[in-house]
Amino acid sequence: MSEAIQNRYEFVYLFDVENGNPNGDPDAGNMPRIDPETNYGLVTDVCLKRKIRNYAELLKGNEAPFEIYVREKAILNQIHTRAHQAIGVEDTPETKKRKGSGEEVAKARAWMCKNFYDVRTFGAVMSTGVNCGQVRGPVQINFARSIDPIVPTEITITRMAVATEKEAEQQSGDNRTMGRKHIVPYALYRCEGYVSASLAAQTGFSGDDLSLLWEALANMFDHDHSAARGKMSARKLIVFRHDSKIGNAPAYKLFDLVTVRRKSADDQPPRSFSDYEVVVAGESLPPGVTLEEKI
Repeated sequence: MSEAIQNRYEFVYLFDVENGNPNGDPDAGNMPRIDPETNYGLVTDVCLKRKIRNYAELLKGNEAPFEIYVREKAILNQIHTRAHQAIGVEDTPETKKRKGSGEEVAKARAWMCKNFYDVRTFGAVMSTGVNCGQVRGPVQINFARSIDPIVPTEITITRMAVATEKEAEQQSGDNRTMGRKHIVPYALYRCEGYVSASLAAQTGFSGDDLSLLWEALANMFDHDHSAARGKMSARKLIVFRHDSKIGNAPAYKLFDLVTVRRKSADDQPPRSFSDYEVVVAGESLPPGVTLEEKI
């Protein structure tokens, strides 16, 4: 693998959804997440990181140094045990829940960073059971927020079958069952993120890892289709690269250079990406910062 990155980055990521649910809230009957005070739609950082992990696993086959630590049905303590065994610490019944010495934990943490893409990218708390310490990842992502308020719609759906004989008897000969589906007719979301070169030096996050991150953001929705999520697409990925490790400008000033606005002032709700224009004030870039549009 290449060396840890030497430059700080920030990025603005735009994606949209059409007739789908980008991130359901299990505490609200899986309705699309919203800010209840403004009705702007929300997509959590956890949701986006899951899609990045899934794309990396699909592309790299879950093999070192691109294994995925937080994956479906993973038993994390078993992975911690692998790390301790790899550095020469035996896993016995007496040591299964051991805290480990400072040196052992440091070695186990380094082994996890070396072998697991999402650990050296997003960080992880690995102090459960066999202790592999904690890692603060160089890549952090804010919640995505819709450009305009959204109106989640509840759609009634039917199924021409039932699951059990008892249900069939209760339907009095009609096997049709009813259900609900929540969608957003259309919404464009904006997400902002950060890549710290200082933290990358601690985890070994490299240029290859960064390239995989950009590739995942560009392509991950094409490998995440489902009936619930509808049509989701990555629309823009605008990256700010600093000339130094510590950075050359505050992140908020760079984010303010990217404006997303409606093309029309009428009251019609937006229904496609073409209803918006994205303006990047590249001429106002601070010294020491360059801009690149990945999408």
